[in-house]
Amino acid sequence: MQLLTIDCLGKPLRLEGSMAGWQQLFWGDQCVSQIPASGDTPPTQSHEFQLESEQGIITVRLDVGLTWQPFSLDYHLTVNDDSLSQGQLTERDIEQRAVSGKPSTAAKFSLIGMAGLGLKLLKSAKVVKVLFAAGSLAAYSWLFSIEFAIALILCLVFHEYGHIRAMKYFGLKTKGIYLIPFVGGLALSDDKINTRWQDVVISIMGPFFGLILSVVSLIGYWITDLEILAGIAVFNALLNVFNLLPVLPLDGGHILKSIAFSINSKLGIIACVLGAVFGVYISYHFGLALLGFLLAIGSIEIFFEYKRRHMSELLPLDRYGQIVSTIWYILTLGGLSAIIWIVGQTDNGALSLPLKILGS
Repeated sequence: MQLLTIDCLGKPLRLEGSMAGWQQLFWGDQCVSQIPASGDTPPTQSHEFQLESEQGIITVRLDVGLTWQPFSLDYHLTVNDDSLSQGQLTERDIEQRAVSGKPSTAAKFSLIGMAGLGLKLLKSAKVVKVLFAAGSLAAYSWLFSIEFAIALILCLVFHEYGHIRAMKYFGLKTKGIYLIPFVGGLALSDDKINTRWQDVVISIMGPFFGLILSVVSLIGYWITDLEILAGIAVFNALLNVFNLLPVLPLDGGHILKSIAFSINSKLGIIACVLGAVFGVYISYHFGLALLGFLLAIGSIEIFFEYKRRHMSELLPLDRYGQIVSTIWYILTLGGLSAIIWIVGQTDNGALSLPLKILGS
C-alpha cells in the first residue's frame, strides 16, 4: 500500500510497503530503493539513493519508523545530510488521503476500452438512475403488487443510503444509488478506500441503517396495528440478515475479509474460502438463487485477493478495530434476527413472502 508521498527535488517521493516487511521507494515513476520482505523487520528502516546534478552527486536519504498496529509512521528526509522534510502520519491521515502517483500506461484503442468508457458515461447519467428505479418498480409490481414494490424499494434505498452516508463521512465522492431490477441496489463511489476500517464502516452501515428502519417499522406496528408495517419490519430485517452473510461480495463478506486480512493474509484467504463454502450450503439448503449468482462474483474477488495477498493497498485494522468491528457486526446481526423472531412469534405468515422472494 502507499504509505507516504512527499515532494523531493521537484518530483514526488512515494513510499510503498506491506505488513510482510517489504518497502519500495519511488522518485517520480522510478524505483530508487527497495527492502525485501523479512520475518524480523526492524522498527526503523532507511532508504538511500544518489542523483547526478550540475553541482555533483546528491545523496537522498529517507529514514522511516513504522508501526502497523496501531498505525504510525515517522519519517525524516535529508538531502546531503541537510534536513528537507520530517513528520508523522497516523491512520486518520491515510483515510483522508487520495492515492496518487501510480505509473501511467499509454492509452490504446480497443472495443473493450470503448465499451468500458460507454458504460462509465452511462453510469454517470442521472436518467439511468430513474430508468433503473422505474424498471425495479415495474418488475416488483408485476411479480407481487404495487404496494409491496414500493415497500421493497424503500428498504433498498434506506440500506444503500447507509453506505452513502459512510462514504461521505470519509470524504469519498459518491455517484449515488442505483436500483437494479431483480438484483437489489448499489451505492457507488468515484474514490477508492485506503483502509480496512473504511471497508468495515461502509459495509456495515447499510445493514445498520436497515436495522434502524426495521425497529421504527416494528414500533409503528405496535402503535397502529398496521400489518404492512410488520411486513416491512420483518422483510427489511431478512434482507439485511441475508446481506450480512459472511460471503463475498455481500456486506458481511467484506466485514469478515477486512477483519481476517488484518490479522494475516493466510487467515484472510481461509476465511473467504470458508465463507464461500458456507454460501454454497445456504444457497442449496434454502434454494436462494440470488446467492448462487453472487457467489460466482465473490469467487472472482477471492481470486484477486489471493493474488494481492502480499501487497494489499489497504491499511489493516488494529486490535481495537478488529474487536469493535466484530462486536458491531454481532450486535447488528443479532438485532435484525431478534426482529424476525419477534414478528415470527406473533405472525408466522409474515415470513413466508420474504423467503419466497429471496428464493425467486
